[in-house]
Amino acid sequence: MPLIELTVPEGALPADGREHIQRTLAKTLLKWEGAPDTAFIRSISWSYLHEIPRGAVVNLEDDEPRFRVDATVPAGALSERRKAGLVEDVTAEVLKAAGLTEADSARVWVLIHEQPEGTWGGAGRIVKFAELAAAAKQSQEG
Repeated sequence: MPLIELTVPEGALPADGREHIQRTLAKTLLKWEGAPDTAFIRSISWSYLHEIPRGAVVNLEDDEPRFRVDATVPAGALSERRKAGLVEDVTAEVLKAAGLTEADSARVWVLIHEQPEGTWGGAGRIVKFAELAAAAKQSQEG
């Protein structure tokens, strides 16, 4: 049930960057969570791209576009090392998709939201992390 969202100003991503970034972000989140690459895990991994009107985000220094990535994961799913790796990789992917360089990395913010146990629901019921882990393991075996 990984969820990753990218919020960008309209026009900040070229067409090829828009098409590529959503799947790339979802795959990167799964990688850093240590999730198996199975059809089941891919089916519950969502990526959103929110394009907001230019000028909806204001910076006091300049008018260059800013990018916000929100990654929502079950609490405890990411160690400090995994969080750091996720932030580094996601930042690089957003910059690449936008045609920017590492010098622009301060314009990409990555916010990691850890969802407490018992507060994530899907298919009309609360989903526990242990149940998700068991289902992921079973999807590897089957």
